[in-house]
Amino acid sequence: MAAQPAEAPTPAALADLLENPDSRKALIDQLRAHEPGSGTKQAGAAASDAPPAHASPTLRARLADGTQRFLSSLVADLGQGAADLRAMAEGDGPSMDSNEARALQPLAMSVVTAIVAFVLLRLVALWIYRRIDDWVAGLGWDATASPRADAPVGMPVLYRRAGAIIGAVVIDALVVLLAAAAAYAAGVRGGPDGVAVDPLVAVFLKAFLAVEITKVLVRTVFSTRYPHLRLLPMSDEMARYWNRWLIVLVMAAGYGTMLVDPVLAAALSPALGRLAALVIMLGVYVYAVGVIWRNRQRVREKLEHSGSRRTTFLGTSPRLLARVWHWLGIGYFTVLLVVSQIDPANALPFMVAATLQTLLATGVGSLAIVLLNALLAKPVRVSDELRARLPMLENRLNSYVPATIRFVGWAVRIVVVLLVLDAWRAFNLSRWIASDAGAAAIGVAVNVAIVLLAAALAWTVVASIIEHRLNLREGGRMPTAREKTLLSLFRNAALIVIVTMTVMVVLSQIGIDVAPLIAGAGVVGLAVGFGAQKLVQDIITGVFIQLENGMNENDVVQVAGVFGTVEKMTIRSVGIRTLDGGYHLVPFSSVDVVSNHMRDFSYHLGEYTIAHRESIDDAMQHMRNAFAELMTDEALAPEILEDISIPGVTAVNEKGATIRVLIKTRPGMQWAVQRAYNRLVKQHFNAAGIELPYPHMVVYFGQDKQGAAPPVRVAMEGGPAEAS
Repeated sequence: MAAQPAEAPTPAALADLLENPDSRKALIDQLRAHEPGSGTKQAGAAASDAPPAHASPTLRARLADGTQRFLSSLVADLGQGAADLRAMAEGDGPSMDSNEARALQPLAMSVVTAIVAFVLLRLVALWIYRRIDDWVAGLGWDATASPRADAPVGMPVLYRRAGAIIGAVVIDALVVLLAAAAAYAAGVRGGPDGVAVDPLVAVFLKAFLAVEITKVLVRTVFSTRYPHLRLLPMSDEMARYWNRWLIVLVMAAGYGTMLVDPVLAAALSPALGRLAALVIMLGVYVYAVGVIWRNRQRVREKLEHSGSRRTTFLGTSPRLLARVWHWLGIGYFTVLLVVSQIDPANALPFMVAATLQTLLATGVGSLAIVLLNALLAKPVRVSDELRARLPMLENRLNSYVPATIRFVGWAVRIVVVLLVLDAWRAFNLSRWIASDAGAAAIGVAVNVAIVLLAAALAWTVVASIIEHRLNLREGGRMPTAREKTLLSLFRNAALIVIVTMTVMVVLSQIGIDVAPLIAGAGVVGLAVGFGAQKLVQDIITGVFIQLENGMNENDVVQVAGVFGTVEKMTIRSVGIRTLDGGYHLVPFSSVDVVSNHMRDFSYHLGEYTIAHRESIDDAMQHMRNAFAELMTDEALAPEILEDISIPGVTAVNEKGATIRVLIKTRPGMQWAVQRAYNRLVKQHFNAAGIELPYPHMVVYFGQDKQGAAPPVRVAMEGGPAEAS
């Protein structure tokens, strides 16, 4: 016997099937899983060309699909609702018969029971709230003032108040759950069989729990009757205003979309239910936008006033939030309007869950940034032993604190933004993390952070060791000038190497092939080497001068015809300060000879010329006397290494006899000894009457062989000339 075809469902049964989320999902799964027994090749080809079922649509595709579904559903509901209203006006529309009226009795019993139980339980809870509020008031808490770090209220009071608020929230939520349980029992008892709950009762319970739990959160924030349990500091008038506004919106949106729509759909028609829900949500939207727009300036002023004292949102100033808060609020209710028409049954739960996730993400992120700032605001301390060995380590670690705060702060902000986008279904965070791209991105971020941390640690250790070597050593001995120069050059070279290696490793971690970069750098280096041979010569000469300890900082040298003190040395050039204050930068390629006057010891080389008529021995004795007096100088005597050396007369010429003197001194002290010794020699020669030659001319009159000379006529001023 052939099987009879299945009976087609009635419109009411089909509407109920589509209204229930579980049955609607099951029907969609059945339709997708259905495969026809036969099909054309074209159908098979089309099926093979179809995208895989697990392909994730993009954000633009989801927005376009949601907008299309919203507009098409809106147009269809408006048309069908208008048709049903015209039919009802003509007496030929959908109506509720006696059976459907009896089907609403369990719903009515459940609603009445929920209201009565909720009111009675709230009366008991209000007495408990009053006792808790009085207890918090006794702790000295000011309900209208913002807590400050310098306030007399300590952390124990904050902890106790937080515990009191949590306890009040638990009691309030327990009242809602007990009222819902009573409504559930009444709905089951009033049902046709007394065992299973009626579908409309289940719809009401879902709406009741969603709306009342949301109201619990609103009451927690504003707490109009018990100011000491209020979560945010504000006046009683402001708390009552915003509490009343939000309660009206929550009740209208929640019960309008989750209860009125299905009840009208079951009693009259689905189109009328959706039309009623649309009208309610439009009223909620217009009311909410109007309230937000009227209060935009007042809220902005309060946020800007609080922004001058503290930061709130993820470490940023509330002034930024003050400028855009009304646009955020309007956008929020716009999303609520759209979601309520796309999925009325789950609109309010979705909005509540998304709002809670957003608030939780921003709250935890803000708390993390605040704790990070508080933790890193304290200077890093190292042990005394480590500080003695690496005295600059502590300062260097503290110099990393601002950069660390900025880096971690931005990382926290990025995570918060991803969580907020995930809450509003603009970005599927869990799927992205599970995907290959997400795992790769997280791995790259972790690897880059590790590389940067290792580079910072390596530079900290190297720089601290070098700076320690540049400071006083054990026993108070200063490092030599050569050590200072080489360590400074090594520090610069280490910094260049660490930065270069870090950049190369980071680029390789983010997926950039560094092999072409290295090859390109080699080619560029070769070209630069040919084009800048002078620079290469500077570097090579500078390296060998440093290795051979040719000169160091603070040495007095003469290079390339420049005489002065070495102020700065790099691997390419040397900076010399001359006696007139001029700073000369001499590249090493122009240095042929380095004359260093600061190696091991120095000599004061002095040559003193006396007149021909003076006794050489007397002059040398007075020079020794001058040196003996010089050795009595407390400042210069320690700088003289040996006794005076007088090699003797080095020249006899028309000026006189020249006597050379050598005095061995410490490096760099020869000029000070020279100045002091010259002064003493002049004093001793003057006291002994030893003449120092000065420029003069001897006039010689020629004589003949008999010794006779021609007369010289001398003209006397004021008289006649006379012959001599």
